[in-house]
Amino acid sequence: MRRLLLTAAVAAALGGGAPLAAWAQSTGSEETRPPNRAGEKPAFTGQTRAPKTTTATRYQVLTVARGLVNPWSLVFLPDGRMLVTERPGRIRVVGPGGALSAPIAGVPKVATGAQAGLFGLALDARFAANGLIYFAYEEPRRGGSGLAVARARLGEGRLEGLQVIFRSQPAIASQANLGGRLVMAPDGTLFISVGDHFYPGQAHVQQLDNDLGKMVRINPDGSIPHTNPFVGRPGARPEIWSFGHRNPEAAAINPWTRQLWTVEHGARGGDEINIPAAGKDYGWPVIAYGIDYSGALIGKGLTQQAGMEQPIYYWDPVIAPSGMAFYTGALFPAWKGDLFVGGLASERVSRLVLKGERVVGEEWLFHDLHERIRDVVQGPDGALYLLTDNDKGRVLKVVPR
Repeated sequence: MRRLLLTAAVAAALGGGAPLAAWAQSTGSEETRPPNRAGEKPAFTGQTRAPKTTTATRYQVLTVARGLVNPWSLVFLPDGRMLVTERPGRIRVVGPGGALSAPIAGVPKVATGAQAGLFGLALDARFAANGLIYFAYEEPRRGGSGLAVARARLGEGRLEGLQVIFRSQPAIASQANLGGRLVMAPDGTLFISVGDHFYPGQAHVQQLDNDLGKMVRINPDGSIPHTNPFVGRPGARPEIWSFGHRNPEAAAINPWTRQLWTVEHGARGGDEINIPAAGKDYGWPVIAYGIDYSGALIGKGLTQQAGMEQPIYYWDPVIAPSGMAFYTGALFPAWKGDLFVGGLASERVSRLVLKGERVVGEEWLFHDLHERIRDVVQGPDGALYLLTDNDKGRVLKVVPR
């Protein structure tokens, strides 16, 4: 195993590099750059650029497995093995010693190219008894493609009894902003993140007759929970839980409140942490922080509007978030209760210190790996596990030094 010896103090020092020292000094945050949007003001104190925090925690990063092609999602099986998706359309088992299985047979055809591929994984709440897994993927369809979710029993080297239990509507000729994260809720329902598919105008995100830019909630068999907020509403798709999202690629259940939390990509600025509640509107593209890729304002340039929810935290400039984990383990006592969010373009993990539903501190970790972090998972052993997103992707394990 390759060992990269790090300390949190060193990590913080490396993250500081300050071309704009005055800005860093005025905010006291890890971020030293000004926001993309000049004069941008948060809706409340602490909504962005939380105070920089460090701990005396000493850790090392071990390579558990290598040779994965753009790994996207990781879950632990009850016997300690890991199940990992690769974006080109494969699922593999990773043994405790790092050995990779052959690709699991029976995966349906996956649309690939750009951001498309095989995405999130989840285990059934009764996996030990029924062996069911769930996975999200971009499905080729007439007119383009769409996000789909399938479930199947994990057999010996193959998937058995595969069923497609959700297909986002409509199919779109776009392979960007696809979402694809799955979360099994405490009540046994399944949350699915569906991105806006970067469809021109993005007006559809505010409309309830489609699944784009939505958090979706279904039962494990694909049926619709009767408690969903738009069940019975004419013109609204009953699977919708919340709307006004751009591209949520991170989602997890807060273990203390049992609520769904998500992290979604903004454009140039405006990566957001939200706590999606039933029937609520999270604003995209009517309100947003940051600016468009062109440099223009997004829509009318609004960051707040009545009837639309504010993120509990945002980043501008962006971190390009993907994967998140609440830390509940005993290996790192100083990190217990913190939220860890992976970064793609930022090539790091943001450790966020929480006080209820507010971020009160932030520390940048693992940026000396110089790799895109696609997923962050707490293992049953209390270690943090990371997936690195490239064609020679690795499973990394963070343990005390």
